[in-house]
Amino acid sequence: MKARRLSGLLALALAAAGLTAGCAVNPVTGQTQLQLLGSDWEREVGARMYMPMKQSQGGDFVLDPRLTAYLEEVGDRVAARARRRDELDFEFSILHDSVPNAWALPGGKIVINRGLLTELSSEAELAAVLSHEIVHADAAHGAHAQSKGMLTQAGAVISMVILGSAIPSQSAREVAMMVPALGAQLLTQKYGRDAEREADEYGMLYLSEAGYDPQGAVQLQETFLQLAEGRDPDWISGLFASHPPSRERVQNNRRTAARLPQAGVVAAERYRDMIHYLREVEPAYAAYDEAQKALAEDQPQRAQEKLDAALEIEPRESLFLALQGDLYALDGDRERALGAYEEAVAANPGYFYGHLRTGQMNYRTDRPGRARAGLQASLELMPTAEAHYLLGILDRREGQIDSAMQHFRAAAQSDSETGLLAARELLILDLPENPSRYVALRLAVDPENQVWVQLGNATPLALSDIEVRFAWLDDQGTPREGRRSFAGPLPAGQQAQLSLGVRLSRPAELAQRVQAGVTAARLADEGAQASPASD
Repeated sequence: MKARRLSGLLALALAAAGLTAGCAVNPVTGQTQLQLLGSDWEREVGARMYMPMKQSQGGDFVLDPRLTAYLEEVGDRVAARARRRDELDFEFSILHDSVPNAWALPGGKIVINRGLLTELSSEAELAAVLSHEIVHADAAHGAHAQSKGMLTQAGAVISMVILGSAIPSQSAREVAMMVPALGAQLLTQKYGRDAEREADEYGMLYLSEAGYDPQGAVQLQETFLQLAEGRDPDWISGLFASHPPSRERVQNNRRTAARLPQAGVVAAERYRDMIHYLREVEPAYAAYDEAQKALAEDQPQRAQEKLDAALEIEPRESLFLALQGDLYALDGDRERALGAYEEAVAANPGYFYGHLRTGQMNYRTDRPGRARAGLQASLELMPTAEAHYLLGILDRREGQIDSAMQHFRAAAQSDSETGLLAARELLILDLPENPSRYVALRLAVDPENQVWVQLGNATPLALSDIEVRFAWLDDQGTPREGRRSFAGPLPAGQQAQLSLGVRLSRPAELAQRVQAGVTAARLADEGAQASPASD
């Protein structure tokens, strides 16, 4: 009976999520595997997650369009061998990140980091990276992993949360970025051994079918091992979270290569030509990374020195210009900071950070129209708590209360300083009208048959003067009303009890004879003024 009930609950949860349990044939291996999520889900998730996940990790590398076109050419060549090439929407991008890594989202959205491109030595190695990721998408490894997870937490894949993510180039201040939880799960989950083995083996098959030398995949794993040598385990964990390098994988790739045609394209010289600019400016990005580290360690002078070296090599780089703005802002020079952020936007209008910071600086310098434009532009690329919060402030000042509350409600979901500020503003506007949204209430009877109300503060801020109104039928059936107040304060997330002064002769009749609701509450520190997020 218990097993049948649990099965029914799981089926109900899956049905609520619009899903049907079942198995599918892995299109790459031909084997049957559990898969609750189909290609429609994969394409939708990939399309929805691609932009915010890239934005949250540095955005696209845009200074060398020829290199991007080259990546797309190689990627398309290998993707043409995918078994589900007509079902998936393959897309390839260079992520503006110095860490040597690559990842794939369901549906065929694939990224390779700028930092990995400079570690490779041939087009065959590049094609090996892409073929590995293509197999992850083609074999629906992400959907399969999510399907298995849903058996223990049905519906979790469609939940959304706010993630706090620090951008080191932001004057040691956090940007709370609103990223779907599923996107983070898909990038940080560790694929199982079978999935990694399939991506290695069948990736080499695709590589060979596309006309490349399969030895490129062997050399790639050797490159990964060299990168891992002498590194801190935490660095490796972050670097190849889903693709841990090992000597075993090198040996497996060698055995696979021996079964495949021994000829194919290597194109080492062409690859060197295509990444010539990237190698030329690599010292600039190394200096930029050192500048970020220095700033995070509260060494602004050293950060400026390193940034100057980076800008001398490549003055057009948007990331460098934005960091210069951060350093000006740290010194309190808002006008120069604004100028640097505007240059960053002009250099790369497709990255959210410059827009966000121009919006913030225009807000600080009392240019509300320009502030709104920058903040809205940033939200279109990457929702952040900061942009929502400041737009809420601007809307409230203009009397657009409903819109302000929407922005505050979005920002308040962030577990950050800005999220707390937004939560406070939301409560100031909404708590007087809708106290029951923020204070949970439950009736209970003690051993002496006295009725109590249990109160729970569902906000991140302390509340006080919580008023409860109630009605009950006495033992003679006469309707009566009452009111009680809890002075507080009631801390965030805490509970309290309040006696209603009502005694029931038959406690089992509590639900039929007593009703109660929260009718008032206020912030415990209502007199304190919320201040905008810092520069």
